Amino acid sequence: MHVSFHVEPQWLIFAAGLFVGSAAAAAIAYAFLRQQLVSTEASRAKSKASRSYSPRRVRARRGDTHEHENGVSSSQTRSNGQVASVLQGSLDVADAAVSPRRAAAARGDVTEDEWTQGHRPDPLAAIKTARHVEEGSAASKPVHAVRVSGDRSNHGAQEPLKKASGAAVSAPAPPYAVSTAYAPHSIPAYAHQAPPPAPPPAHTLSTAVDLMNTGKIIEDAALLDQYCRVITPEPAINEETEEVCALLQQCYALRDKWLFTARVCPAEQHPGLQEAAAPSHINGDPFEWEPQPVAPFDFEMQDGVFRVYDDAAHTSEPFPVPGNSFDFFSDMSRMCKIAAMGPIKSFCHHRLMLLEQKFNLHVMLNADKEFLAQKTAPHRDFYNVRKVDTHVHHSACMHQKHLLRFIKSKLRKEPGEVVIFRDGKYLTLLEVFESLNLTGYDLNVDTLDMHAGKESFHRFDRFNLKYNPFGQSRLREIFIKQDNILHGRFLAELTKEVLVDLEASKYQHAEYRISIYGRKQVEWDILAAWYCQNKLYSDNVLWLIQLPRLYNLYKEQGIIENFEQLLDNIFHPLFEVTRDPNSHPQLHLFLKNVVGLDMVDDESRQERRPAKHMQTPAEWNLKHNPAYSYYAYYIYANLYTLNKLREARGLNTIAFRPHAGEAGDTDHLVSAFMLCENIAHGINLRKSPCMQYLYYLKQVGLCMSPLSNNSLFLDYHRNPFPTFFARGMNVSLSTDDPLMIHLTKEPLVEEYSVAAQVWKLSATDLCEIARNSVLHSGFPHQIKMHWVCASYWKPGPDGNDVHKTNVPNLRMRFRYDCHSEELNLVMSGAAAHEVCRHAKSRE
Repeated sequence: MHVSFHVEPQWLIFAAGLFVGSAAAAAIAYAFLRQQLVSTEASRAKSKASRSYSPRRVRARRGDTHEHENGVSSSQTRSNGQVASVLQGSLDVADAAVSPRRAAAARGDVTEDEWTQGHRPDPLAAIKTARHVEEGSAASKPVHAVRVSGDRSNHGAQEPLKKASGAAVSAPAPPYAVSTAYAPHSIPAYAHQAPPPAPPPAHTLSTAVDLMNTGKIIEDAALLDQYCRVITPEPAINEETEEVCALLQQCYALRDKWLFTARVCPAEQHPGLQEAAAPSHINGDPFEWEPQPVAPFDFEMQDGVFRVYDDAAHTSEPFPVPGNSFDFFSDMSRMCKIAAMGPIKSFCHHRLMLLEQKFNLHVMLNADKEFLAQKTAPHRDFYNVRKVDTHVHHSACMHQKHLLRFIKSKLRKEPGEVVIFRDGKYLTLLEVFESLNLTGYDLNVDTLDMHAGKESFHRFDRFNLKYNPFGQSRLREIFIKQDNILHGRFLAELTKEVLVDLEASKYQHAEYRISIYGRKQVEWDILAAWYCQNKLYSDNVLWLIQLPRLYNLYKEQGIIENFEQLLDNIFHPLFEVTRDPNSHPQLHLFLKNVVGLDMVDDESRQERRPAKHMQTPAEWNLKHNPAYSYYAYYIYANLYTLNKLREARGLNTIAFRPHAGEAGDTDHLVSAFMLCENIAHGINLRKSPCMQYLYYLKQVGLCMSPLSNNSLFLDYHRNPFPTFFARGMNVSLSTDDPLMIHLTKEPLVEEYSVAAQVWKLSATDLCEIARNSVLHSGFPHQIKMHWVCASYWKPGPDGNDVHKTNVPNLRMRFRYDCHSEELNLVMSGAAAHEVCRHAKSRE
């Protein structure tokens, strides 16, 4: 069978074209691939030639050194001319476009190592050179040469360099630059350079001496502002930002207007004063009485405030209060309105977040350096630095097991002691326990029932009931009250045992807060007699007076008639003993160890914010309690005048350090910002970015107690303490109520331990918090010089001694730089706004 196909001519033409096109494409591809292969071979040859004539390989071929030997000193390298002669004719390989460093070496301008040192300066070179010279001058000290590693993941790591011919090898410059001058919001030149090549892996320092030298270099560099820091660009300043800065500056100035400050700073008040290791080294015997002259002043109360006069006619007032109640409530209302403005909130929140991120980056870049710097402080670690429990209530200063052991001891040794008068008869200690159907064998921590658990969360009334041992108020009066039929003997003995435990730790100190209620003036004499007769002085302890805000309770019981009577009961004995110490000698001795005045009660209660025109204390005869800020102003005003009078007599002053911001409205924090030296708690600052930023700018102290807050108002994981600390706020840790909260013999260390574990605080963090607690405390000037620094009041590293605080100067420099930048930003914005306002007014 014959089959035939008929193909059209156009199909044949198409097939031929397709064949010819494929052949042409294949030829083009072959030519391109061949050209690429030739180029690759040329590049490899060029790279090989470059490596062959590198200075290191040239020196190796001459036999000067091994090819892979690093860190060659200047005495071991050949002269520039010799290197240039070897590389002559190789400029086509090592040209400026390929390697500027090698091209410079080939031209004989500079050696390869000198080019690196000239273009990448070492900011620590001068310090390291000085230290090497100083160590080399002493025959008994060996010379240690170190090389800074360029590994950014391990800052501060160094490795020993090899020595040649017995001489120390000079340290080459690090492969990255460090900011060497304080220039906020500027971008360094090296930020635009190409990243350096990866350095060889760093080795561990072999000896403790190397570690010490490294830490000293880091500390000296921090003093000169030489450390790895994050420099942010200056924010864009517009009209709104300038107005925000101006409003913040107004709030900033209000604290300067109202806050009591000493007449002169510590440096001017005590020039050339020597340090003291303990308060007793300053004042001598705390119970030695010497008659004192009467001051030529008179005083009387007007509108709830004691006024001091220096003439009989009461016309000259040497110590006026900065303003009356109308002025204060007007300023407070103004600040509350500013804090509620939207632009203010946005600006402050942004700056606070930026501060937090700066700290996180600082830790990433410098944590290892801070750790090495801490090694320079002999005998210092977290356990051997001073820590002050700045917020602890005396009635709950012991732990549960201690109180239980004391109660069982007294029940066993003194069962027949008459301890209370109840229901028309006197009862012995044994009869009291028999009336409660309790024996010594029945007593344990569970029946004591003084630990604050879940049932007390957001229930301040239940928390206060935990002060009653075994749930009985009569046992509270017997064991933890100083005004009772025993004249507080049991409480005094218990306090002495606590003081012995505190003194045994040596580096732990406390400021106990004890109550004056204001029901009668004699309360001060009763408290002072209890203190002096039982000799409750300790070098580790100072005292604060806490004033419970219980006017409504006393009014309901008919104890007082109006609020002015409460103020008179509190402050009249203080003015009297200050003017004439002979009138209350024991109170005069006790006040030498009183450093602060506290104001306590449940802040979560609803209250009406005071208006500008409020009733005077004499007119306040209502049954309900005045607001927090009403209490705060009148306590502050009387304390301000009292401190001026005590300062004029050369006596110690008493700071206003109340509870504030644990709960309630933010106006508590506003009034505390204006009137108080530092505050207890302050956790509500997390709700107000403006107030938080202002507290940061003025570095107002916050004595925080996270474990106490966890039992009463705020879960531990939600506590803002780590956030406040990262942002640079002036925070410290305190225990508040060890009897209800803590379980160990050292509650302050327990507080630090839990915080360190939960929030992953480093040793530097813990020591910084401990340093803050010393500055928050009221210990004398000479004591703080001994514990912190001879010039502890200065900001930054100038006010820190790592050998006393174990806080590296690197950390203090970072805190100081961040605070200075924020303060400069606000003040420059406020100044620009003022210039614009004046310009518009002229138009």
